[in-house]
Amino acid sequence: MTINFPRPARIRQITQESRLVRTFVLDTAMPGAEPGQFVMLWLPGVDEKPMSVAVPAPLTLTVTRIGPFSTALHQAREGTQVGVRGPYGHGFTLEPDRPALLVAGGCGVPPIYFLACRAVERGVSVTVALGAQRAGDMVYDDRFRDLGVELLLATDDGSLGHQGYVTDLAAQRARQFPQPPTIYACGPEPMLAALLRLCQQQGWAGQFSVERYIKCGFGICGQCALDGLLVCQDGPVLTVEQLARAQDFGRFSRSATGRRMPIR
Repeated sequence: MTINFPRPARIRQITQESRLVRTFVLDTAMPGAEPGQFVMLWLPGVDEKPMSVAVPAPLTLTVTRIGPFSTALHQAREGTQVGVRGPYGHGFTLEPDRPALLVAGGCGVPPIYFLACRAVERGVSVTVALGAQRAGDMVYDDRFRDLGVELLLATDDGSLGHQGYVTDLAAQRARQFPQPPTIYACGPEPMLAALLRLCQQQGWAGQFSVERYIKCGFGICGQCALDGLLVCQDGPVLTVEQLARAQDFGRFSRSATGRRMPIR
């Protein structure tokens, strides 16, 4: 059941994942959440922002410090009261008859971890490729190892795993599968755009979690429009076919004021 008003919760545990990343475990659950869906997290007196679900029970959110809201959240202590509503959006759909190649970069690790857990539960063959700028920025790699999945790591500076883009590493591994894989991905849009081109070239199926500026979470404000789609409802997970028709994907996003801006 989707909850459209903030439900009170408290931060039960905080874990420092890396220099800019912390994980927050709340004293509540989101049992109906699916991998790729998000919740709206309210920090009283600050703001409300969408957050991908990493674990539904207890509700676990992993947040990178990149702006005023996430900075305020990183300053919160265990016991701090927050509000949460959701889950919202369209999540990932596992294809049980195909090998699953999960790709994550930047802030995109939490929903990919949730999806990996679900895939392992259902007996789907899983390979995970994680990308980061440097070794110290890599998060959740131990959690993926604990799941027993094949894990590939890439860093821009070569300090851990493959040196270079995680998309190159994923493409190399995908060509080795005995049958065409399905690519599931979350991360910076240039990374997703590169994976879209790869899927189109190879004829592979793909589902990508797309980020846009979300205010309401359930399709009222229209702030998250991507061509004719609303990311909060039609996404955030969209298929290769949907994204191939989206003229702005990989090219333009929108600011908090709705201004169209090029993606760098």
